[in-house]
Amino acid sequence: MIFEHKINDAHIASKDQYLEMYNRSVENPGEFWASIARDNFHWFKDFNQPLHFNYDRTQGPIEIKWFQGGQTNISYNALDRHLETQPDKVALIFEGNEPGDNTQLTYRELHKRVCQFANVLKSQGVQKGDRIAIYMPMVNELVIAMLASARIGAVHSVVFGGFSAESLADRI
Repeated sequence: MIFEHKINDAHIASKDQYLEMYNRSVENPGEFWASIARDNFHWFKDFNQPLHFNYDRTQGPIEIKWFQGGQTNISYNALDRHLETQPDKVALIFEGNEPGDNTQLTYRELHKRVCQFANVLKSQGVQKGDRIAIYMPMVNELVIAMLASARIGAVHSVVFGGFSAESLADRI
């Protein structure tokens, strides 16, 4: 068996802890999510307002804004921050459709492959703010392409490989 889960490894270890966290999230969502974001993610620039929202059309447009003023990178948070403390821990497990068709990549291996593909994208002229459609089956390389896009600041959309040409055109 690949995984061995223990209650001590869980982020929420009891029903009481869950209820306490739930109540905090409902009573003061901005403070709750600011705490979660600061405790669990690396921020290159800290946010100045965790949550701003308006649900009342009489008070202006409906809007929800999270972590205003902050700057982070999901690829960095998914990979780089783990390299110093657990580079050889498994970061990605792929289970294929056939028995025995599986692979595991450590944080170090996945980071290397993501950086390589980010460099490929940059060599093709992809820049921060560009939009990328990823048309791939569910394989390791799909995750690598998504993280590489995010790493350079390109927005990505994953399109399922089983769609017809017309459905692809609609989605892309």
